[in-house]
Amino acid sequence: MTQHADDHAHEQHAGVAELRLASGEHGLVPRRDPLAEDLPLDRNQAILQAAKQVGAILKRKGHRFALAGSVAVYAHGGTQNLQHDVDFCFRPEDAGDVAETLRDAGLPVHAPPEDWLLKASCLGQQVDLIFELAHQPVTSEMLERAQELSVDSVFMPVLSPTDLVHSLVAAFSEHHCDFGAVLPIARTLRERVDWDRVRRACGDDPMPDAFFYFLERLEVIPPRPKEEQR
Repeated sequence: MTQHADDHAHEQHAGVAELRLASGEHGLVPRRDPLAEDLPLDRNQAILQAAKQVGAILKRKGHRFALAGSVAVYAHGGTQNLQHDVDFCFRPEDAGDVAETLRDAGLPVHAPPEDWLLKASCLGQQVDLIFELAHQPVTSEMLERAQELSVDSVFMPVLSPTDLVHSLVAAFSEHHCDFGAVLPIARTLRERVDWDRVRRACGDDPMPDAFFYFLERLEVIPPRPKEEQR
């Protein structure tokens, strides 16, 4: 993506690694997040507040995006047991504009070594700006399937249950295969997920296939018809 070269220049002024002289001190301290005032003490609430702040900023500028990850699960009715960050997804071609919008709002944004996302910080919480989910670029069609839901009283587009579960299951690999983290999500969303579409999208990948078998044995989802089983 062409915006990554511009990101490096912006980082000299707005990146998380920027340092400044502390008043009355001889050392250097990291630049403060301007929205980190009155940070909630509860981590779950802090993550929700960060999601609301970033979602509101993106909505005001008319960006096409969708909330993903554990906060999206919460918006769909899951428990408020949020993970370590906030996830938003958007199309690869919109990455530069999204980064500029967040920087203009005072948030630090930088490009990590991974080439499928940008990272920001809001209210002391990490925000992942993802433009590739389930090993595929985020598309307009995926964003059109997103549902407008309330996230702690702030409405924003949220990945559909099917796309959300697919993004989690397709990420399973030999190095990342935590079925226990995704099982409660599958239980919560099971009646709203097109499991046939998720299976087709995952193809013959062994780790997702093992998870589907796991869900079948626990009677979370029905087994595949025998004629479809290999």
